[in-house]
Amino acid sequence: MDNTTPIFSKTDNLKFFRTLNKRVNDYFKENNIKKTGNWQLHLKTFVMFAIFLTPYFFLIAMDMPFWTYLVLNIIIGIGMAGVGMNVMHDGNHGAYSTKNWVNKIMGGSIYILAGNVYNWQVQHNVLHHTYTNIIGHDEDLDAGKIIRFSPNAKWYRFHKFQHYYSVFLYGLLTFNWAITTDFLQMKRYLRRKLSYGEFKKPSIQWTTLVITKVIYFTIWIVLPIAFGIIWWKVLLGFLVMHYTAGLILSVVFQLAHVVEDTSNPVPNESNEIENTWAIHQLFTTANFAPKNWLMNWYTGGLNHQIEHHIFPNISHIHYSKIGEIVKQTAKEFELPYYEFKTTRQAIASHFKHLKELGKNPQLA
Repeated sequence: MDNTTPIFSKTDNLKFFRTLNKRVNDYFKENNIKKTGNWQLHLKTFVMFAIFLTPYFFLIAMDMPFWTYLVLNIIIGIGMAGVGMNVMHDGNHGAYSTKNWVNKIMGGSIYILAGNVYNWQVQHNVLHHTYTNIIGHDEDLDAGKIIRFSPNAKWYRFHKFQHYYSVFLYGLLTFNWAITTDFLQMKRYLRRKLSYGEFKKPSIQWTTLVITKVIYFTIWIVLPIAFGIIWWKVLLGFLVMHYTAGLILSVVFQLAHVVEDTSNPVPNESNEIENTWAIHQLFTTANFAPKNWLMNWYTGGLNHQIEHHIFPNISHIHYSKIGEIVKQTAKEFELPYYEFKTTRQAIASHFKHLKELGKNPQLA
């Protein structure tokens, strides 16, 4: 990754963000509501953890047919993604509660999802939210050589097939978190002294990583074997669980930024980005299925990525409401507001975009 930090334009002649921020703040004041989560989020937290953990206790307590075992691991994966998008995500953005200790607990749920708080906050809150869709800085665009997510990335001949094989790799996201990604990221981030908030001693971060990984694999691998489940069945279930969660999370993430309309800005010779940070988010982010209640509920508002990127410290519970404010304000200032009416349209756009990115850029 590039260590030279791009600089966003400081000039907003349109006064877009100032106007939008005032309107959103007025909405919360006039309705006398907090920007953090409410009873709806608390209820959803209970439901998501129930979907995630209840099948696990059935697995270790009961002998069951093989197909039932696999189905329960798929349900665990669905719950795992649900906890990540709804609970962990709001917690690590400080949006779950007005109480910092509650946010830390909810954000810390990532430890039983195979991740690490420090790594996630740096990769997501710092790099992705700041440098959205800027190659070399937004690590969400970095899939190594195997997938080309940006027109600014190097092209290889096998990329012309990426719209076919990419979906099979998406399911490995959280599995890689558990096995390798966290260790590689921590080494890289600590070397660069990156942090979200106070920078803790590397020894503390490494100790936390090792201990939480030991606990994680004890819960998901050691205990099921200790309760009598044969080892290969446990490992297969572990992979099925992760593949389900990884596929869901990867697709949801890609529909927000790697679609036909969104752009990949490049800094100029002075290392400056053309737009201000807030306007940059409009050009690089898209919403999908904003009126679909199931998507709004299950994805933790990640189908409202425009609102989330401009107001990351507001709980996703409020995105449907403030979305109308953001959309109207963008329209008034003649700025883009990319939106797919359905999830199907967004998925089609993503894979069509992957196909275009897979073409030899010198011939295209």
